[in-house]
Amino acid sequence: MVRRNRAPSGCLPSVVVLPLRVARRVAMGRARVREEIGRGVALRGRVWNGIADLPFEGVVVVGMDGRVAAVGPQDSVVLPDGLRVIDCAWIGPGVTDAHVHLAATATSGHDELRAGLVAVRDLGSPVERLAHWRVAAPIVVVGAGPRVVGAPDPPPHPDPHGDGLAVVDSPALARRAVTSLAADGVDLIKVCLGGGEGSAPSRRSPLHYSELEVVVKAAHAAGLPVTAHALTVSAVELALRAGVDELAHVPLEPLPPETVDRIAAAGVPVVSTLQCHAGAGPAPGRNAALLHRAGVPLLYGTDAGGAGNRPPGVDPRELDRLAYAGLGRLGALRASTSGAARAAGFDGQRPSGRIEVGGYAAVVGLPADPLVEPAAWRHPSVVVNGQRIITA
Repeated sequence: MVRRNRAPSGCLPSVVVLPLRVARRVAMGRARVREEIGRGVALRGRVWNGIADLPFEGVVVVGMDGRVAAVGPQDSVVLPDGLRVIDCAWIGPGVTDAHVHLAATATSGHDELRAGLVAVRDLGSPVERLAHWRVAAPIVVVGAGPRVVGAPDPPPHPDPHGDGLAVVDSPALARRAVTSLAADGVDLIKVCLGGGEGSAPSRRSPLHYSELEVVVKAAHAAGLPVTAHALTVSAVELALRAGVDELAHVPLEPLPPETVDRIAAAGVPVVSTLQCHAGAGPAPGRNAALLHRAGVPLLYGTDAGGAGNRPPGVDPRELDRLAYAGLGRLGALRASTSGAARAAGFDGQRPSGRIEVGGYAAVVGLPADPLVEPAAWRHPSVVVNGQRIITA
């Protein structure tokens, strides 16, 4: 049978009983609260639009509808009389974190938004918590719901992180788990194939190939992509054989060249999570460099809320590790904005990780140039998210 660990009682309001599909509709129609943008705002300073090779001295104008009205060099953009102007050292797209575990908190998403995060992708939480965040958070939230794992022997203890597990012990039950999650309205499926932290039998066991194959086929039939927790070479090979769409971590074991080539040939992106595995030795960083050189897209993700208790927001250390892997600091910013916004499950939902005229405004102003000092992300000067504006 399918078993799901429950969230601690009393930690969520009654609204979480909403199905995810209903929660998504409620979130889209949520009334505007907090600081509103009023007539609009102009951010003036060094602008990077999320895709260009170089920033420029310019201005970004956000209209009262929460969309980008203008972006360009300062001498080419005419500002309306009386428009509020905020000067920043750096202006760029807000960050998307492609690998988090949602916390049970009454301020879901507000701390993240203040820190410059405008979208997150949950890869392992109870469906009820994901539904709560969809309704309560002022940022875009997509998620996989409970992770699909194999059944250990003896049966598992309760998950200490409260992340939620869907435990299966046969191909038939694997198919049933996917059907149930698809009916719940998740955006993608996450499978655990073993390796690294959290894989001990007391917590979870990896799926067997017969179960994994069924999960992937059933998910694809339901229109859902599949991401895999695969930290060893054997787990990565299993994931590729089954046809998963993404790896949720840079693996911890040294990847042989033939495996790197297979990942590249399959067009499978890899989520970074390098900082949370900083204690695993040099292999993750080397793997990231090999993957990047082979043309594999590396997407920014921190595993926040999972391995370790990092505060919400953008992690400059993760950006630095991506830069050191060969992306450079501008490439690391791309991986955290326009790159991560294309991660499996977002399906083109706003924000796009770009600053484009007519596009939804998810723009962050920083007090320093993050290409020089990534720690500037720790204290944004201003965050504009649609019709919301938060200033330091």
